[in-house]
Amino acid sequence: MKQFIDFIPLLLFFIVYKTEPRAVDILGNSYTFGGIFSATAMLIISSVVVYGILYIKQRKLEKSQWLTLVACLVFGSLTLAFHSETFLKWKAPVVNWLFAAAFAGSHLIGDRPLIQRIMGHALTLPAAIWTRLNIAWIIFFLFCGAANLYVAFTYQEFWVDFKVFGSLGMTLIFLVGQGIYLSRHLHDTTPNTPKSED
Repeated sequence: MKQFIDFIPLLLFFIVYKTEPRAVDILGNSYTFGGIFSATAMLIISSVVVYGILYIKQRKLEKSQWLTLVACLVFGSLTLAFHSETFLKWKAPVVNWLFAAAFAGSHLIGDRPLIQRIMGHALTLPAAIWTRLNIAWIIFFLFCGAANLYVAFTYQEFWVDFKVFGSLGMTLIFLVGQGIYLSRHLHDTTPNTPKSED
């Protein structure tokens, strides 16, 4: 559910981007609605609203949500300030690679991989399985970042579609694959201790 809540600003971004640009008068001032820059403004506004509501309801945001929000504000603001979509094209790769770094860093810091800290309250799995899952997430985020970067700077007409639906599709496929993999180990009650180093 959280992934779909995070998808709301992207969906609004996509709708505005696909809207034929036209002039709109607001309080006597003329603004262009439609296209990349008004879509970027919508992405910023909707992200603040969505995460603001979540913060009010939950009294907190997850670290991943803070990272997504801050990245949206930084790269979105730079896109509007310099009137260049190049900054926005770097948002998805940077965010994905930061997630990959966080998952990779958890092997060096702390006694449990990050995926175990996230899902450990709901699942009991052997330490080796948690390690494999964590590595799978690292590879996934690295791949998503590289794919977003390649498409953004290679296929100018397609990159927004990929940014919205390609990323969602890859996430769904990965989650289904993870679910199938986990289903093979759900009944394994091997103690959940960190894997020893050779």
